[in-house]
Amino acid sequence: MDTVVTDTFFLEKFADRTETVWTRSDASQIVEHHGAPTRAYGALYSNGPIHSMNIDRRARLPDDVAIDILYCGVCHSDIHMIRGEWGEQPFPMVPGHEFVGRVSAVGQAVTRFSPGDFAGVGCMVDSCKAGLEQYCTKGTTVTYASPDPRGPGRTYGGYAERIVVRERFVVKIPDGADLAFTPPLLCSGITTFSPMQHWRLGSGQRFAVIGLGGLGHTALKLAVHRGAKATVFTTSADKAKDAYAMGAKDVVVWQPAATDPIPLAEQMANRFNFLLSTIPLPFDVAPFLPRLRQDDIFVNVGAPGVIAGVSGGALWNQRRSIAGSCIGGMPETQEVVDYCSANAIRPQIELIRPDQIDESYLRVERKDVRYRFVIDLASDRIG
Repeated sequence: MDTVVTDTFFLEKFADRTETVWTRSDASQIVEHHGAPTRAYGALYSNGPIHSMNIDRRARLPDDVAIDILYCGVCHSDIHMIRGEWGEQPFPMVPGHEFVGRVSAVGQAVTRFSPGDFAGVGCMVDSCKAGLEQYCTKGTTVTYASPDPRGPGRTYGGYAERIVVRERFVVKIPDGADLAFTPPLLCSGITTFSPMQHWRLGSGQRFAVIGLGGLGHTALKLAVHRGAKATVFTTSADKAKDAYAMGAKDVVVWQPAATDPIPLAEQMANRFNFLLSTIPLPFDVAPFLPRLRQDDIFVNVGAPGVIAGVSGGALWNQRRSIAGSCIGGMPETQEVVDYCSANAIRPQIELIRPDQIDESYLRVERKDVRYRFVIDLASDRIG
């Protein structure tokens, strides 16, 4: 039975559970559904260029959904993985963990999808948990560069023409949704929506997002729609106009390397209920902690490495907290897609062709994107 969220604030009720799990050992069930070669776009080695290649998708199991991919977002994580900035990675690698497409076939145990439906896939394709899949204690199977428990080898992502995914990790795309604008919701959308749900960001609260990129601009739009009074901290002065247009009340241009990184910092002492950091690299958070009010929180969703500048005194003072949040579970991912579709909340994107992926990586690193690249895979499809 599918899990349905009935209370948006208490996803903790979804605990580990026993369920039917099909594996590649169920050979008698998959004889007629052999894996197929698929054109994809990836790198052969660390920091290598992205180019066309053929990969083998695994055979379809009874609870699998086969999808012809139409649009795939480019996440900054893809760049970190290809560049080897997050440690040694397996190659060849096909990135992409936010994509939508059309269902081409389903297994006999699939109940929520039919051929012709539109579907999306985010950052995970398997897990030992249900409801909070991202916190599987055995290790979540991510959409690419992860050992594949359902097939030989490892997972390959959405920079490709086709994919096969377990039904429980496929999101239904609402009728009328703009498909090209939907992929970022499956990563930046859920990554910023989930902590807002968990820590109950609400109307009238003072919220600030640190960084106005792919994650940050989505966070800003979500916070504004919830009625929060939003501030943006950005290192790019030329993004201020955009931030105000998205609903920010204040924009602060900060300089991480300066002696006084935050201008007029004392005027913002004890101001915010919720600070959300989307910065993907280590930085000194010390200047931000005194901006929090009593009992309020700094949440990191961007940097996987060391969080510098955290002192016990800064937390003791006003009983502040610092926490992390990792993407979101499948019920919550479906919820954010439905929520954004119903409320006309759309990421700002730039469509590119597959042959522009390398260029897009360089532009992301130069902060020259407003605010998410999305690869149009339908335009380059063969067959």
